[in-house]
Amino acid sequence: MGGEVYQAQVLRNFFDTITGPDRNLTRIFMCVVSLAKLRMEPPETMARLMDQLKKSQQHRELSVDVLDYMCSCASEIDLVSVQTAFGVKEVREIAESFDGISIDSF
Repeated sequence: MGGEVYQAQVLRNFFDTITGPDRNLTRIFMCVVSLAKLRMEPPETMARLMDQLKKSQQHRELSVDVLDYMCSCASEIDLVSVQTAFGVKEVREIAESFDGISIDSF
């Protein structure tokens, strides 16, 4: 599970980078390559991703193939690992915190 949590954190950094104000292509490049290495992708996949990243740099827009790869990786990771990486609490934990609130406290 530890490896999946780390993969989910790399994915989180990727999506934070592409949706944030600083869309640094170097950071995007590092996230994609790191995730591919963590997943021990074959050399052909690595070469294809590197080619798409170079094309993204030339065209100054992110390749759909790179985005598709990252989304497919995200869908394959265990949900609990993703929740841990993104800091999402389970509904049970949140519900327990509401049990301690009474109407008198308002």
